[in-house]
Amino acid sequence: MRPARATRSPASDIPAPLGLRASRISVGGEDLTVLSFPLAPPAMPPGLSAAERAVALDLLEGKSNAEIAAARCTSVRTVANQVGSLFKKLGVHSRSQLVALLARRRAS
Repeated sequence: MRPARATRSPASDIPAPLGLRASRISVGGEDLTVLSFPLAPPAMPPGLSAAERAVALDLLEGKSNAEIAAARCTSVRTVANQVGSLFKKLGVHSRSQLVALLARRRAS
């Protein structure tokens, strides 16, 4: 038995209310429609600079320091300093704790 392969194609014939996105996938010969929607950004804690807020959002998307630095046209060291500042201000000790904190703020 072969493992199922998924292929994706946009489902352009499905309406997209409120930012809802739909895509069609085929798994094991069966066509499925997957619905998704963008999440609102989390409410950022007070006391963060604009740069720190931007870095926090990038961390929430799983980007590395190098990816953030390249996108912001700054050095990796600057991003590392901003990440360290975020850790200190928010009382976390790792990227995963930071992401969990921001994800909880998004849910509430």
